[in-house]
Amino acid sequence: MRLSRYFLPVLKEDPKEAQIVSHRLMLRAGMIKQQAAGIYSWLPMGFKVLRRIEQIVHEEQIRAGHVPMLMPTLQSADLWRESGRYDDYGEEMLRIKDRQKRDLLYGPTNEEMITDIFRSHVNSYKDLPLTLYHVQWKFRDEIRPRFGVMRGREFLMKDGYNFDLTKEDALHAYNRHLVSYLRTYERMGLQAIPMRADGGPIGGDYTHEFLVLAETGESEVFYDSEITELTFGDRQIDYDDHAECQAVLEEFTSRYARTDETHDEAIFAEVPENRRRTARGIEVGQIFYFGTKYSEPMGATVVGPDGARVPVHMGSHGIGVSRLLGAIIEANHDDRGIIWPEGVTPFHVGIVNLKQGDASTDSACDALYAELTAKGFEPLYDDRNDRAGAKFASMDLIGLPWRITVGPRGLANNKVELTSRRTGESEEMSPQEAVARIEQIYQPVRDRAGPGL
Repeated sequence: MRLSRYFLPVLKEDPKEAQIVSHRLMLRAGMIKQQAAGIYSWLPMGFKVLRRIEQIVHEEQIRAGHVPMLMPTLQSADLWRESGRYDDYGEEMLRIKDRQKRDLLYGPTNEEMITDIFRSHVNSYKDLPLTLYHVQWKFRDEIRPRFGVMRGREFLMKDGYNFDLTKEDALHAYNRHLVSYLRTYERMGLQAIPMRADGGPIGGDYTHEFLVLAETGESEVFYDSEITELTFGDRQIDYDDHAECQAVLEEFTSRYARTDETHDEAIFAEVPENRRRTARGIEVGQIFYFGTKYSEPMGATVVGPDGARVPVHMGSHGIGVSRLLGAIIEANHDDRGIIWPEGVTPFHVGIVNLKQGDASTDSACDALYAELTAKGFEPLYDDRNDRAGAKFASMDLIGLPWRITVGPRGLANNKVELTSRRTGESEEMSPQEAVARIEQIYQPVRDRAGPGL
């Protein structure tokens, strides 16, 4: 993509309405535009990152054996009356009537609808276990939407639902989701800590939230500092192996880590004093096991091995896809702008032409662009007729992790400059070496990619 042809409406000044870094930088970098309180249009670069995040979520869900689908945003109120949640959910639910005066709602979550789909098509324990998921827009009418996409009213969310014959099988699904979430967040360059949480209106006997530590987090969190030393890495997990998934859960949840809603001061006091930490956290996902809470009232049953009909055990598992974008920026920025991790960057590398219109620099930039594109990368070529300082400032603001700078002086010696946005370090090398280095940098990202849709 050439920047002269791209739609990137960057702002020079900090927007007055932005209270936190991610909101400010997303507005300044031309990623979003507010349309109403807590509701945003996703402009091209913001949309591009959103799709990168969504793709990683899909890949890790499919790797874990979960089946993608898509449910509508509008739901029948009758389903929610069956479960007993229609009147209990509160004013966050947007209730609607259609022209036939039928009660509808803009879905804040999908437990009822997925249960209805399951009971309509699954009859035998032989069809279990089953986990269905989708990535879909949700709406919750927050009383005070703020912080940009971090606490909006309309948001993109991955929500998945497992159906199992027994509690033991359902708890394995819970563990399987925890493992897949750890992989998902690490691929995005985040450390998301699983913390014991409250079930809230969804309910559930077992539930963990995944929180990214950040000063702007809405939750106060208490944890053992040892947990921040854990990484999942590139280990290979057999998602069908109960013991293997249980071991990962125990590894990442055995140390104290809780939100303020479930914090227990007495248990926290047992953590060695030098390891006790209090901070703020951004919730980016949550997993639940709630047994037969929905299957019993809604008649989601299967014929078991003994011929008797039993309600299935269920759980739900969510990742805030659009919220993740804000969390990534909160964890990866400096005073010049965003610093995208390689796994989610909108463009893999920026190309800056220091002398637009010069035959040699134009030709070299065109060649770099063509070679990178041929190797499967997406470069952003700043071909505007602007001064170098303005081009560098734009690249720093939008946060591409790598920049190749091309100028007449360097080209005289067959050299370009490769710069790391995170460290600021630059190195001169030939254009061919720069392309090879980009390939080397992104190879681990490509190696971790899973099966797509």
